[in-house]
Parts: sequence; C-alpha cells; structure tokens
Amino acid sequence: MVDGTVIKALSGFYYVETPSGVLTCRARGRMRYEKLTPLVGDRVAVTPTAVGEGTLDEILPRKNSFTRPAVANIDQMVILAANVVPVTEPYLIDRMAAIAAHAGAGTLVVLNKRDLDPADELYGIYTRAGMDVLRVSALTEEGIGELRERLAGRFSVFTGNSGVGKSSVLNALDPAFSVPTGEVSQKLGRGRHTTRHVEIFRAAGGALIADTPGFSAFDVERMELLSPEELQYAFPDFAPYLDKCRFTGCSHTREAGCAVLEALREGKLEPTRHKSYVRLYEQLKAVNEWERKPVKT
Repeated sequence: MVDGTVIKALSGFYYVETPSGVLTCRARGRMRYEKLTPLVGDRVAVTPTAVGEGTLDEILPRKNSFTRPAVANIDQMVILAANVVPVTEPYLIDRMAAIAAHAGAGTLVVLNKRDLDPADELYGIYTRAGMDVLRVSALTEEGIGELRERLAGRFSVFTGNSGVGKSSVLNALDPAFSVPTGEVSQKLGRGRHTTRHVEIFRAAGGALIADTPGFSAFDVERMELLSPEELQYAFPDFAPYLDKCRFTGCSHTREAGCAVLEALREGKLEPTRHKSYVRLYEQLKAVNEWERKPVKT
C-alpha cells in the first residue's frame, strides 16, 4: 500500500494523488459496509491494482471533516459573498463560519464584485466581529494579489451562495484552473450551479484550494449537527463574555443577567451576528440527540 491524498470524488470514484501519480480508485467494500465515506482532502492508504488504478483501503486520521462541503483536513474556509445580485444574507456567512470554527478551521470572508458594490455593510459587520475580510473583484482583479497571499501554503475550501463568483475568483487566481462559470439568473436572483463536485486545485505559493458546489437559500437549513451548547464557542466574538453570565448554562438568547446580551445592547457585538446565533440555536434545539451523528473516520 501507498499513502496519498484524495483530490477529487466523483460518482463513486476517488482520484488519489500519490508520489507516483494519480490513481483512480474505488473504496473497499468493507468501507461501504461500515459507512465510511472518503472525502476530498483525506489522507488515505491505497493499493495500486493496474496502471493508473487502485483500491482505496483506509482513511487515515483527520484533523477535521465536513459533510457540507464534503472535505477534510482543511486549514481555512474561504466564504465568498457579495452585495450585488445575488446579495448574500449575513446568516449564510455566519452559518458557514460557525461550522468552520467548530471544526477548528480558520475563516476568511471574501467580498467579491467590489467593482459593482464595495459591500460596505458586510465589510463592517465582519471586520468589527474580528474576522479576516477581503474585498476583491474577479473582473478587475482588484484584491486578487492579496487573496493569493492569504492562501499561500494552506489548504482552503471555497464556498458561498451560488452566483457570487467562486469560479470566477478561482480563474482570476490562476487562469489555468479553467473552472466553468455561469450567469446569475435574473428571475431567481441566484447563480446556476456550475460546480458539480468537490475538487482540489493547486495554486502558486503552495496553496491547495477546494472548489465546492454552491449552496442556495433552499439549502440553508441543512447544517452540521453540533449541539446547542457547543454553538456559543463557534462564535469567537462572543468569547470575552461567555464566562460572565449570571447563571450557568446560559443560552445567550433571552436570559436576565446574560453578558452576551449586555454586550449586544452596548454595541460591542454585531446585531446580525447575534440574530444568526439565535436562529442557529433554535434550529439545533429542534434536533433530537440521536440524530447527532458525526462523520465517521
């Protein structure tokens, strides 16, 4: 057996990069029986069976994993957004950022289409929340050089609502990617899904980038199954106030003596961030404990 990295998963085939080249692999039958699903980014053990082919035998230990987007072992999640058709709702950004934080991955918010709209409100929300934010234009390539610096030497996953220009930004980073792009539907106000699978691209500076199918407003209720109690730690801007509430077990939604709510009233926290937190908290409360099944490794 040899070790390698899954760089693409498509229709039950796993494309594994090894020291001797890329092997097209099927997973061992026992992995399907044990409900183990290889993800793009996984370090795996494979057995070559023919020229360019092999069998995926084992998934090596992960540092993190995600089901949506279906990737593993990332360093940071790059969340693409925009303030021009389609306009990105802050909740979409907050939801993905919470998933990344819960997994111990960094977050970079990239506001695309700055040539059409600078997205001042979104920029203000996330810079005040202490998050790393960049404004770029895939069309004019403003900010693209700075984005390359943020990606160098790291494995990043690109995600965001369809139509904000993920594929266009990838192509601006390196035209050799040749990622298909699609136009935004004027009737629906969202983009067509030009990315049908998750795949890793290599960029300058040792950057690894995973492009993912975009999520739309119809998908947002599907999220990682962390518990309501864990959610507070997925909002890093809440951290200075979490141990200062009057009562233990505070949900930070409506309780008297809540330090998070007090910080919100004093303007120390962004209202949209707390609104997203409450929306996610109520959503997670509705999930039965037996339904909280982590991705198997």
